[in-house]
Amino acid sequence: MNVKVAKEHPMGKKELRKEFCETLISMAEQDNRVVVLDADLMNAAGTKPFRAAFPERTFDCGVQEANMVGVAAGLSSRGFIPFTHTFGPFAARRACDQIFMSCAYAKQNVKVVGSDPGITAALNGGTHMPFEDMGIMSTIPEMTVVEPCDAVSVREVTKLAKETYGTWYIRLHRKEAPVIYEDGTEFEVGKAHLLREGKDVTIIAIGYLVAEALKAAEELEKEGISARVLDMWCLKPLDEEAVLAAASETGAIVTAENHNIRNGLGSAVASVLALHQPVPVEMVGVQDEFGEVGKVPYLAERFKLTAEEIVNKSRKVLARK
Repeated sequence: MNVKVAKEHPMGKKELRKEFCETLISMAEQDNRVVVLDADLMNAAGTKPFRAAFPERTFDCGVQEANMVGVAAGLSSRGFIPFTHTFGPFAARRACDQIFMSCAYAKQNVKVVGSDPGITAALNGGTHMPFEDMGIMSTIPEMTVVEPCDAVSVREVTKLAKETYGTWYIRLHRKEAPVIYEDGTEFEVGKAHLLREGKDVTIIAIGYLVAEALKAAEELEKEGISARVLDMWCLKPLDEEAVLAAASETGAIVTAENHNIRNGLGSAVASVLALHQPVPVEMVGVQDEFGEVGKVPYLAERFKLTAEEIVNKSRKVLARK
């Protein structure tokens, strides 16, 4: 698997929702089975250009998320590949039963996209701030749950979802994000990406926290601490092999996620380690709290989703090693 990590990680110039829409259009030009459904949020999702290009393959279902998922399941049963979108909390909470029954249980080929994950919901506040969505989706059997972190990964993961049969949950950050990957990077379901080598501690991150994990590794290096960094972009199925190798080779793990540590990345990693390779673990993530209104920098500090907190937890886990 070819992984090309960018040498520097400036803020990307393209919004991730634009990359998502351009990828959908490219796929639809090549495959007439690709269709898009939305719950009255096409402007937020950035998919209006898709509607302009393929009006007959675009369905705005209104503020009826459960109905939208049911329509997508029906389209899938007729051979289409539907991508549905709404904000993360409405996808994971409001439409959960339909995703479970009509999509996953019925073994349909539906790709559920939940946007504005965690603190990136920002000024939309606590009602729109999903800290539990990956946990909910992960408990549904046979679901694939992913969270890309930059424009390249959004493009490649979206293409991978289209080519892989089954029900997926794609956690999509809409705005710009730091550049992590270069073009040509390959993604494989259930395979984490090694972003940085290290021998003292492993930081396993996902989504928004990947860039922060790389910053933390640079700070730790100044202290003489060698930190391995993994992008666990595919939460389910989890790359257990990479987790166990990290435990064996570095002996200490820090997880980092823009999500509740309960039933998220931290819980998934800890479960694997408890069963097969117990080592000290520390978790950076939301500590079982509700969201609140605020801009992303404030919320990152408020919920301690920062490189500084990853550094602190790395020091702590090393003390327990």
